[in-house]
Amino acid sequence: MPHMVRLEKVVKIYGHNDTTVRALRGVDMAVDPGEFTVVMGPSGSGKSTLLNLIGGLDLPTEGTVFIDGEETGVLSRSRLSRLRLDKIGFVFQAYNLIPVLTAYENAEYVLMLQGRPMEQRRERVMALLETVGLQGMEHRFPRELSGGQQQRVAIARAIAPEPELILADEPTANLDSETAASLLDLMLRLNRDKNVTFLFSTHDPEVMTRARRIIVLRDGMIAEDKRTPATEE
Repeated sequence: MPHMVRLEKVVKIYGHNDTTVRALRGVDMAVDPGEFTVVMGPSGSGKSTLLNLIGGLDLPTEGTVFIDGEETGVLSRSRLSRLRLDKIGFVFQAYNLIPVLTAYENAEYVLMLQGRPMEQRRERVMALLETVGLQGMEHRFPRELSGGQQQRVAIARAIAPEPELILADEPTANLDSETAASLLDLMLRLNRDKNVTFLFSTHDPEVMTRARRIIVLRDGMIAEDKRTPATEE
């Protein structure tokens, strides 16, 4: 069985000439199916860049990224889009909701792109909105929701199509502790029951206490990679 995620000697450089920034410096790592892994490190360590490369939203300057055995850098644009659509769910720190769509429509969007039947979409989305505490708010637009509520919509959207891999960039940053805990518990259930692979970028201790593997980035390099005791039991 291939790794869900594999990076080989990945380098990412932004800018040109005197203004270049080496966001990642030769990263080698692999994440197996069913892992619940946190990437942590100080601001500017390369966490968001790493997730963007894994998600196919950007390409490495050097090195290779594989998702479920497929090398993303050699895929056509349409094939890469299909890979993201079918296998990856994203939770962005900036939410990335579509402003002209309601909470329901944002959460439904990927299911529509996948061609799911309308009744199946409705049942799935309504159940998820209730799970994330947004029942009764399905017709509100992002501008009518608080930051925490928008993040909950983003999490529902990521989970809705039941992807094999979910990439979450600071998913609890705008949530109160109770909501964050309930959503993390939901993600753990998906991980345990459906074998969904989770890769988080976070500073949140609550996320880290649930992680079964912690990868520490410093200056664009992996400084530490450790399994938690729960994994080894």
